[in-house]
Amino acid sequence: MNITKLNEEELRTHYVGEAITVGAVMAVLCAAIMIVVIYKLYLSSKGTATVPGGWKFTWN
Repeated sequence: MNITKLNEEELRTHYVGEAITVGAVMAVLCAAIMIVVIYKLYLSSKGTATVPGGWKFTWN
């Protein structure tokens, strides 16, 4: 692997906080999706859920 120094133009186009921003957005989206799923399960009157490993849940 060769390491080369970036010139001034390449340095201007490189943004340091991109990975942190994408990670934060993905974390917020995952949390929002989980909240909606849990909310829907909590309010449903009947249903079943199957979790990997053979766990099955049924509520009436």
